Amino acid sequence: MISSRVSKRYAKALFILGQEDGSFITYGKKLEEFRDFYTENPDFRNALSNTVYKLEERRNVLNYVLDKSGFSGVVKNFLNLLLEKNRVSIIKEISERYAAFTDEAMDITNAEIITARPLRYDTLQKLINSLKEMTSKDIRSKVIEDPDLIGGIVVKIGDMVMDGSVKAQLTGLKESFKRGGQTSWK
Repeated sequence: MISSRVSKRYAKALFILGQEDGSFITYGKKLEEFRDFYTENPDFRNALSNTVYKLEERRNVLNYVLDKSGFSGVVKNFLNLLLEKNRVSIIKEISERYAAFTDEAMDITNAEIITARPLRYDTLQKLINSLKEMTSKDIRSKVIEDPDLIGGIVVKIGDMVMDGSVKAQLTGLKESFKRGGQTSWK
């Protein structure tokens, strides 16, 4: 819980700086680039996160990598601040929070679309357009195939779940029979 509040605070600070100078998208990309490098390189991660090494030694390692990668001054300063405050280890959470702030600023929402089998391109585009109309936001979709659904579709946007799957309908029918209730079929 504490790390989520801390990551939100750091992400928000960098995001505000990015909005002020019009570079928030670039900052987000560089943050993701650093997150990926940090995650994929255990030696680098250990060199930065292990407090056995002096802060100056860890800062030299960080700045060497950042200089080779062409990071802007603002992002370099931000990452140095994370290092100084021993917060580099939560870079993944900070990056995720930053991406959420960026999406919000650009009126983008994420939709997880779960289907039993692949959707045709035109069907997916119609669904995305409907979701866009419903949410008044651009949609970034992630399509997942789950044969357990049997048929139909499940769409998740934030906390909202729209379940039009055959599996859900069969589960509802089963529950209705268990309760001894009537179905709407006549």
